[in-house]
Amino acid sequence: MSNLTTASVVCLECDTEVAVSTGAELGDILACRGCGQEHEVVEVAPTIRLDRAPEIEEDWGE
Repeated sequence: MSNLTTASVVCLECDTEVAVSTGAELGDILACRGCGQEHEVVEVAPTIRLDRAPEIEEDWGE
């Protein structure tokens, strides 16, 4: 049995619950187990809030 406490928030794409550790920090990236959408933790207090993670863009060495 794990001592890790989690909170649940809903995926912004498919409404699947995304488990977030209560130790989550701003900027953490979490993937939805239902659709794979990546979310970024943008608020941790008073409640945990997610937003879609920014796409990583290739800079092609510029």
